[in-house]
Amino acid sequence: MKRILVNALAAQARQTTQAAPSSEGRRDFLRLSALAGGGLLAGFYLPTLGNEAEAQTTAGGKPVFQPNAFVRITPDDVVTVIVGHTEMGQGVATVLPMLVAEEMDADWSRVRWEQAPTDKAYQHPIMHQQLTGGSLTTIAQYEPQRKAGAAVREVLIAAASRKWGVDASTLRTEKGRVLHDASKRSATYGELASDAAGIAVPSNPQLKDAKDFKIIGQSPRRLDARTKVDGSGLFGIDMQVPGMLTALLARPPYFGGKVARYDKAVALALPNVVGVYDVPEGVAVVAKDYWSASQARQALQPQYDGTLGERVDSRDQRAMYASLMNLGGTVARQDGDVDASLKGAARSLTADYWFPYLTHAPMEPLNAVIDWRGGDSAEVWMSTQWPEGDQNAIARVLGIPPANVKLHTTLTGGGFGRRSTLGFDVAIAAANIAKAVKQPVKMIWTRDQDIRGGYYRPSAYHRVSAALDASGRIVGWSDRIAAQSIATDSVMEPFIVKNGVDALSVEGAEDFPYAVPNVRVDLHTPRFQVPVLWMRSVGHSFNAFAVEHFLDEIALATKQDPYQMRRALLKDKPRHLAVLDAVARMARWDTPPKPGVSRGIAVHESYGSYVTNVVEASVSADRRLTVHKVYCAIDCGVAINPDLVVAQMESSIVFGLSSALMGEVTLEKGQVRQSNFDDYPVLRMHQCPPMEVQVIKSGEKPGGAGEPGVPCVAPALANAILAATGQPVRELPLSHHFTIA
Repeated sequence: MKRILVNALAAQARQTTQAAPSSEGRRDFLRLSALAGGGLLAGFYLPTLGNEAEAQTTAGGKPVFQPNAFVRITPDDVVTVIVGHTEMGQGVATVLPMLVAEEMDADWSRVRWEQAPTDKAYQHPIMHQQLTGGSLTTIAQYEPQRKAGAAVREVLIAAASRKWGVDASTLRTEKGRVLHDASKRSATYGELASDAAGIAVPSNPQLKDAKDFKIIGQSPRRLDARTKVDGSGLFGIDMQVPGMLTALLARPPYFGGKVARYDKAVALALPNVVGVYDVPEGVAVVAKDYWSASQARQALQPQYDGTLGERVDSRDQRAMYASLMNLGGTVARQDGDVDASLKGAARSLTADYWFPYLTHAPMEPLNAVIDWRGGDSAEVWMSTQWPEGDQNAIARVLGIPPANVKLHTTLTGGGFGRRSTLGFDVAIAAANIAKAVKQPVKMIWTRDQDIRGGYYRPSAYHRVSAALDASGRIVGWSDRIAAQSIATDSVMEPFIVKNGVDALSVEGAEDFPYAVPNVRVDLHTPRFQVPVLWMRSVGHSFNAFAVEHFLDEIALATKQDPYQMRRALLKDKPRHLAVLDAVARMARWDTPPKPGVSRGIAVHESYGSYVTNVVEASVSADRRLTVHKVYCAIDCGVAINPDLVVAQMESSIVFGLSSALMGEVTLEKGQVRQSNFDDYPVLRMHQCPPMEVQVIKSGEKPGGAGEPGVPCVAPALANAILAATGQPVRELPLSHHFTIA
């Protein structure tokens, strides 16, 4: 699945950007240039990139190649790593500098980070776009960033060798210094920076053995923590530009609907309202401040034409999906003869599961600031996961070259995929408003607007059947799924949709890991105008539930221990087994839980990482559901910063519990009923259970951490409920059937 996503995004890159021309002079892995006033600028060109880096100049006018990442060394010994990925809480502003600093032997106390500008030089080394998502940042950057740091270190050694007239092999580095033990000489990197400029660099620098790591595998304090605590770090919604106006949109409540009429005069008569404009997205109200814009939007009293809009009702959609379960779908996986195994089974079990639409609901509402005055350039400030895509989209709307759109990526208050849409909806809406007002304007999509008119994790329906032999062993497995396609009708369709199957719809089901001889997974893909999008863990979020909860239903029916049953079915999956055993030890699975408390377990692989959860929960006589504790074990390969991995698992647990307990977007005659955290609640602090996370030590290549922690949480909780009540969980959210403590 990861490979399919990478190919699809590379295709998007080819359509939205122009490759820089090839040049024989750009073959160097790294180019060094002196900075004005002293210091060193190291520009990395990574050979894995499809597009070549473009030439730039330093402040001193000397040439340097634009990299996909920069290291800046200044005379005060500060090493700044310029990060081309979006920092949205996941820690890339710390992890990527750690990779560089490790191989440089930099003094971590002198390492800083800086957000990169939007430029093809900072494109993702796999996806060929400046884009953050898919839990791919560490996976893609682990080796390139280390090589970049190693190359800088070797050049600094060469500079000291030349300066002191000694053989480079007699030199070593430690904490930001080059040392010559024989003569007891040493110099800091800042002192050597200017001397290093122009020195030939290695094309394939030697990397450290993992046993020699001093920074990788440690948990230094986050580099972005201080600015978030003291308030100096700016998010998109914080941005202020002189003369800036504020814009809000009135949008149709129907997907595919239109604004029929509105009262423009009443809105314009209100204080501080500057203008009311028809834009493709609806009606834009522009004022001198947010409150005035909000009041004016209410005063519009718009009426809408929903003739061509979506009118589906959630109950009708669920019924339609259920009826599709009686029809064969497009086959995504076929091992053996499932029908024969079911026909000849000593016993068979079947279960249907329903999953509603979910919304991303990031804490920071969607927003963009655009300063365009009608000329051939614009400046933009955005909380975005896809700055290069947004840059291109804004340029198309304004009719100017993408290079003339200076887009600043700010700190981002949550994304979960919502800030990386293929339609670039926020950027285009903001650009349409900027085109109308021709002065600095901040467009804000209020949370209620986003929840009611944004993008959603698709709703989905599963019918899972199992054939059992006389001993209770699973000999056949059928999983039929109905879900909207995310990729269909997008540039990603040729790469993600294969033979009628959207890989995002079947991930986590099609790659069913258990040792069952006969397996079939098939898919129905209904079409609606309801816009769907990847959301943290995408298809894994519902497919893992269907697989892992049905396994516990089988375990209950056959009187098997759910943990031991999984162990037997995963005997040839050592990484699955390792995390499964680890979490069982953490939760002391072999000992009874406290009276009245039950346990559930689940295991899942996604994004190159293996995660297990054990949830301890209780259900009272009046059906009050309490989550008491969550245990988690993850094997994400090499953990660059274990504390950040733990934080991601804790975040995923909260995210997964919120969705499982309360998350639901419902439609009535095509209109979304939820609007904000009052009716789309997330876990409150008093509801958060204690969490215990173990990061498995591993020498495997790094996997993801931002998304893999989500899929197991809900099925582990459902399995605890099954153990407590004997009743399976066939639909989410759990608030339909329990009072949430």
